[in-house]
Amino acid sequence: MLVFEAKLEGQKQQYEQLDEAIRTARFVRNSCIRYWMDNQKIGRYELSAYCKVLAKEFPWANKLNSMARQASAERAWSAIARFYDNCKKKVAKKGYPRFKKHQTHGSVEYKTCGWKLSEDRRFITFTDGFEAGSFKMWGTRDLHFYQLKQIKRVRVVRRADGYYVQFCIDQERIEKREPTGKTIGLDVGLNHFYTDSNGQTVENPRHLRKSEKALKRLQRKLSHTEKGSKNRAKARNRLSRKHLKVSRQRKDFAVKLARCVVQSQDLVAYEDLQVRNMVKNSKLSKSISDAAWSNFRTWLEYFGKVFGVVTVAVPPHYTSQNCSNCGKVVKKSLSERTHRCPHCGHVQDRDWNAAINILELGLRTVGHTGTLNVSGDIDLCKE
Repeated sequence: MLVFEAKLEGQKQQYEQLDEAIRTARFVRNSCIRYWMDNQKIGRYELSAYCKVLAKEFPWANKLNSMARQASAERAWSAIARFYDNCKKKVAKKGYPRFKKHQTHGSVEYKTCGWKLSEDRRFITFTDGFEAGSFKMWGTRDLHFYQLKQIKRVRVVRRADGYYVQFCIDQERIEKREPTGKTIGLDVGLNHFYTDSNGQTVENPRHLRKSEKALKRLQRKLSHTEKGSKNRAKARNRLSRKHLKVSRQRKDFAVKLARCVVQSQDLVAYEDLQVRNMVKNSKLSKSISDAAWSNFRTWLEYFGKVFGVVTVAVPPHYTSQNCSNCGKVVKKSLSERTHRCPHCGHVQDRDWNAAINILELGLRTVGHTGTLNVSGDIDLCKE
């Protein structure tokens, strides 16, 4: 499934109609959550049928496209199913379904109707009861390469800097590449974003730290405004746009770096870190969140499937303590940045030593074959 995104350009009245559609979709989702709370033996099909009841009871809810109402019910069921799954797995935080509140961001999702593309694929018209009209789309993706029946979902997303439309296209992405015969192990950190098994490092960009001064200034201006005033809405929007820029910087860095790593290797090994537990450290939580290791890992695994490269997540236990030369355990604190083995006399940077151990564990997991045919997940990517 491919997702293409474009920014919508329209009039103020059209944006207000999109806001109404987003608000209605949120109402349908929250109503389905409430209906499940009162009748916890129901399933997803009962929630989908309840959408029709809401449309009859609330005339303004009937303005929303029927498939869009069903998509909102599916979102409610997704939260419920995740809660049930966490209960079965006995997760500490079950994630009980909660109601969505009004936020700067929001979305409404259509399926195969409620929208229409122009012949040149540069304009989109929403045809449901809200009558938002036609919007010009600004983006770099060309939809001419795909048939209309391949577009399974159309999602309108509201962000701090405007409204966007996302197209979910039923198309598998596969790209060919020549095998390089290279393998690499990655040890992520805070001093450097990662150190690989070849001793090379990538600097930590620290996007949040660099923008912290501006964020504090905008937050201070927001706190000085009167609640409910237009100036407060403007100050909130400026603060939201700054946060949005930081998040986009993180994503851009993770995407470009992950693609570069995957395209140049035949196997990538990295630690299976539990970042959710690591951010509980109050002294390091902001730096860990700013590094966005989970985001980087997600894109590594994605590009691994696209380019047919094996990506292996190995257990992180003792990767920093074991000596990469003799295998003996050398205890060291987090402040010790140099590995010195008293058994064999090996001296090496701590992160470099860990990256070598990670690569060795990854090769043990999949076997050192030197070809693309290492895992069944990548057979489709072969020529």
